[in-house]
Amino acid sequence: MILVFKYLAIAVVAYLLGAIPFGLIIGKRMAGVDIRQHGSGNIGATNVFRTLGTKPGLLTALLDLGKAALAVWLSMLIVGDDVLIVAGHDIHVQSAQCLAAIMVMVGHNWSAYIGFKGGKGVGCFIGGLLVINWMVALVGLAAGVTVILITRYVSLGSMLASLCVLLAMVVLALLAVVAPLYALYGLVAAGLIIYQHRANITRLQAGTELKLGDKGAKVGR
Repeated sequence: MILVFKYLAIAVVAYLLGAIPFGLIIGKRMAGVDIRQHGSGNIGATNVFRTLGTKPGLLTALLDLGKAALAVWLSMLIVGDDVLIVAGHDIHVQSAQCLAAIMVMVGHNWSAYIGFKGGKGVGCFIGGLLVINWMVALVGLAAGVTVILITRYVSLGSMLASLCVLLAMVVLALLAVVAPLYALYGLVAAGLIIYQHRANITRLQAGTELKLGDKGAKVGR
């Protein structure tokens, strides 16, 4: 029963951390701009970069990474030494990490602080993954950056990076290098990212998606 309350606490803490709209806060503090009214209308680092420039965009990216990493780190402190045995294996740490990593993305995407709207969760995905498995995080990041540099489509790079992480987690789970739960986490996280990019997918198909360096003319681009 105590473990149930610990998992509930992890979910709430991770959600509330993820829900902090750093892109919106930075836009207002550094430029007096409501980032939701510019570019894509998204509060994530990509729209901040595109609308306000490198310094605000980089700060937003780092804070989004940081809040996710903090949420996953706190989850391990909250769950403590309690044991959760599944199929003969103790997965209390892995389950706490995965729950926090997903909930911080949910908080970022559907923030209670701004009417259950938000970003697309990519920065939070990488931030949480850096704590769970930094090597897989770097592989995914490298894949995403490579695609972005080649195509100049941030959305495409983000989605392919999440799929690359999913593939890596599945392979590592099959090789018994990581817990199978991490593969499930990769599936859910990739699903969330692709779902949040559904409008981008439509624009990619239509050839109207903004490229890196382009500036959106209005909200909804």
